[in-house]
Amino acid sequence: MTRKYNFCAGPAALPESVLEIARDDMLDWHGRGLSIMEMSHRSAEVVGVAEQAEQALRELLGVSDDYAVLFLQGGASTQFAAVPLNLLGANQAADYINTGQWSKKAIAEARRFGTVNVAATSEDTNFSTIPARDGWQLSDNAAYLHYTPNETIGGVEFFWTPEADAPLVTDMSSTILSRPINVDDYGVIYAGAQKNIGPAGLTIVIVRRELLGRAHDLCPAMLNWQVAAENDSMYNTPPTFALYLAQLVFAWLQGLGGLAAMADINRRKAQKLYAAIDGSDFYANPVDPACRSLMNVPFTLADDALDKVFLAESEEAGLLNLKGHRSVGGMRASIYNAVGEDAVDALIAFMQDFEQRNG
Repeated sequence: MTRKYNFCAGPAALPESVLEIARDDMLDWHGRGLSIMEMSHRSAEVVGVAEQAEQALRELLGVSDDYAVLFLQGGASTQFAAVPLNLLGANQAADYINTGQWSKKAIAEARRFGTVNVAATSEDTNFSTIPARDGWQLSDNAAYLHYTPNETIGGVEFFWTPEADAPLVTDMSSTILSRPINVDDYGVIYAGAQKNIGPAGLTIVIVRRELLGRAHDLCPAMLNWQVAAENDSMYNTPPTFALYLAQLVFAWLQGLGGLAAMADINRRKAQKLYAAIDGSDFYANPVDPACRSLMNVPFTLADDALDKVFLAESEEAGLLNLKGHRSVGGMRASIYNAVGEDAVDALIAFMQDFEQRNG
């Protein structure tokens, strides 16, 4: 079987070596005579996988014991509600930075539970840049400051960490594990798994322990971070197979040399692709070069009438899921950790050939 190159924004590509291990383990995990997904989440085997996953994630990101690491369900979108339910106190506002579609969704959900101050927005630029820090209008005594460091749809990424008096909360779904970060800068980091961690169905929450115990009385137990922390993420049955695959991905990253090594690879991939776009009159990227995402690269063709032809021919060439999000159109190549340099090289070669034939 020949595997194709997958540029999907999520669920995204997984490392082939990880899939091979999962394939071999599918019917008989470590000689136990059954699959890991058939085992009780209370069993020593599954608890051991969860412990290994947590330890590996702590090592990769440098997470200290000051933080709880939670393995939850519901995707990052559920955390849009969990964040204000756990942190937004009475007579407080929450500050949000609006840099794209996922920021907007987080803002809309938070408004169900309290006062939201949009401290800065780049909507007037069609989310092609990040608002300058000196223009942000932060609240006095805000419960937290929320931002999305990488907007998957628009392809805009922060390469600096905002500073504020309030705890910093961040949706890292599409950038976590792509490069080193300083976890101590954050109050809460949350991320859906289906981009750089593993399959859909698992959500990571890394929360400073001093922020636990602040949940609103109406916060459901399933959204209460303190409940999850007190029960080692097993208040109910966790997504055990997704957790197992995440543990394999963490081990794969460690084998590559960790996040510094992964960051070098990701920079090379992105630089190649942006250079191919910028060096052409046929392709264009709308994002301010200072904040172009390393993970999600949107681009347009000079003649959008060729979009369907490009997509059909690219798929025939084994380059899958290049259609841009419906809200912005054009193309988008998501080049997450598991998308190798060979995939980017193949995409660039196809783009150059397509331009020669149609430009």
